[in-house]
Amino acid sequence: MPRALLFDMDGTITEPMLDFPAIKAEMGIGDSPILEALAAMDVDRRSKCEAILMRHELAAAHASTLNSGCGYLLGWVGQQRVSTALITRNSALNVRIVVAKHGLRFDTVVSREDAVPKPSPRPIHLACERLGISAGDAWMIGDGRYDIEAGVAAGVRTVWISHGKERLFPTEPWRSVSDLIELRLLLSKQCLG
Repeated sequence: MPRALLFDMDGTITEPMLDFPAIKAEMGIGDSPILEALAAMDVDRRSKCEAILMRHELAAAHASTLNSGCGYLLGWVGQQRVSTALITRNSALNVRIVVAKHGLRFDTVVSREDAVPKPSPRPIHLACERLGISAGDAWMIGDGRYDIEAGVAAGVRTVWISHGKERLFPTEPWRSVSDLIELRLLLSKQCLG
């Protein structure tokens, strides 16, 4: 069993919340990753685009729903005394809304204000530091490319949640599961093994 599970938020803990193509279109950034595009902008344009992103994020957070099996999984993980972290490219405010709305509890949260965001390994290293564990004792769990890339770069085991879709990125996860229910089964096998 891992000593800590590091979860992505949007698409992993919650059902996918954000319409990234709509956000990018409104910001006028083409297919560029949003946070990286913001970092390359001049101050005036960045301010306008950050307001667009925040408006979309807040609306999505207030309308968010948990992925099937999330409550059961987190309850079971808590009984196993496994630490948890939420690591996201979302804002801290967005995270607070989602966590409060759904009554979630994580031992630590790393948002984009805390560290260079995924796919950098820094948010994962920061979460491990805060939890007092080594990277080898953690699993990074996420549904996106950046989750797996960050996890591999950080030296943690990675679990990709496919939601029944084909993996369209080259980085190979340590394990793949279809959803949080299958993740719970994987963890049970690790516990018994």
